Amino acid sequence: MRGPPIDECASILFERGGVRPEVHIVLGSGLGGVAERMEDAVAVPFGDLPGFPEASVSGHEGCFLIGRIEGTPVLLQSGRFHFYEGFGAEIVAAPVRVGRALGAGTLFLTNASGGIRSDLAPGALMLVDDHINLGFQAPLAGPVHPGEERFPDMSRPYDGELMAFAEEVALAARIRLTRGVYGWVGGPNFETPAEVLALRAAGADVVGMSTVPEAIVARARGQRVLAISVVTNRAAGLGLEVVDHEEVMAWGAVAGEKVAVLLEELVPLLGHR
Repeated sequence: MRGPPIDECASILFERGGVRPEVHIVLGSGLGGVAERMEDAVAVPFGDLPGFPEASVSGHEGCFLIGRIEGTPVLLQSGRFHFYEGFGAEIVAAPVRVGRALGAGTLFLTNASGGIRSDLAPGALMLVDDHINLGFQAPLAGPVHPGEERFPDMSRPYDGELMAFAEEVALAARIRLTRGVYGWVGGPNFETPAEVLALRAAGADVVGMSTVPEAIVARARGQRVLAISVVTNRAAGLGLEVVDHEEVMAWGAVAGEKVAVLLEELVPLLGHR
């Protein structure tokens, strides 16, 4: 299965929005409020694109917004597809491929995650500087898509220069932003305490159910990648509270304002790079 027709979907988005985005931004659970910072935004629901299903996860709106942030043309993606929903790699990776076909040279990923490292409490922001694929899915498996490498180098999956920009912006805005490793798991269930201990032993600082497949595909397509993880709960066994999706949504909304501030300052730096 080849999935949605990438070039056709990109053409539809261009016809609707009229701009070629320099940055593709993907919003994680509870972060939809960032979309309010866009200028002259045109919404295109996933269902308007051939081969795209509608988003089904609470907190994931399921549309693209084409417009500008601080004058820089962007493609903002509110909602994403996950392997745990039963989608194959062609669907999970389709939004990234469409954004690249539309012209975006930089992919800016955000996600909700569970904090494993002791200083990563709910509401904290972490720059992803590496990841561990514990979802055991290979988004590039199958025939090679046009414009993609068969064996992309993953020694630096997240761009060091872009991370430095993010740290400068966060420092100026007095927003605490640390670096760490994102552990990707398949979901949709939250992790057991024993699994969290195994993740910590493997070197993961946070755990989540997205981002890694998108980053891998973006690197295969030659994009620069930046990712910020919003800690929305303590990982299982590290706190007294029960982990649930409502908590994830609530903390995502709280931290969303900090992410929006960073985006406004960062996006002009990410364009043309």
